[in-house]
Amino acid sequence: MDSNTIARSRDMTPYGNPRLLVIIPAFNEEETIASVIEDVRHNCPEADILVVNDGSRDATARISEGMGVATLTHPYNLGIGATMQTGYKYARLKGYDAAVQVDADGQHRADQIGRLIRPLIEGQAQVVVGSRFLDEGGYRPSLARGAGISIFSRIVSAILRERVTDTTSGFRASGREAIAFFSVFYPDDYPEVEALVLLHKRGFRIIEVPVEMSERAGGQSSITPTRSAYYMIKVLLAIFVDLLKK
Repeated sequence: MDSNTIARSRDMTPYGNPRLLVIIPAFNEEETIASVIEDVRHNCPEADILVVNDGSRDATARISEGMGVATLTHPYNLGIGATMQTGYKYARLKGYDAAVQVDADGQHRADQIGRLIRPLIEGQAQVVVGSRFLDEGGYRPSLARGAGISIFSRIVSAILRERVTDTTSGFRASGREAIAFFSVFYPDDYPEVEALVLLHKRGFRIIEVPVEMSERAGGQSSITPTRSAYYMIKVLLAIFVDLLKK
């Protein structure tokens, strides 16, 4: 991250004196959690860090606590939706102006956080999504994953009436109003796509910015081919139910 991004922009920020929280949701990420924390500390020293340990059975919480990072632990695994909502509740309680999700597997690069928070600071948006597809980058999803991303992008773009390229990206920043909203309303399983629809229905300003991401540095993805099919059906149904609600 450009270490002067916040300082240079304070005269035009709607927040006055912005406070940034990096939320790291983690489940059995002992292989990577230390390097992710160090990456954030090195590239985004202005930010506070919160690790939300979602009932890990390994040393994830012990490592983050040992590094002096604020750590909240669920008594058992609740899923990414509940984990992020815990983070947003903490951000709201502590009065943060912006919160950025950085996954614990090492895919989200802390040197890209400046790109995410700049539109918040300058008042251009209330939620900023980091897209792997806006620029010609090196990310090439598998055929099945790419097809799913394409389907979701087409549907969400039609709902939002603007082009959205990376609906499944969890690398996103939320301003104060979105933090308050997410602390009360946040989808459960696989929430990234559905959250965009909920935000749109509530009138939030959402934009995408190009970011670079890395390959997963450790552990295994929970998205298997079978779970991918389940994921698509579940999310599509959730989106249509959300659209029918008043």
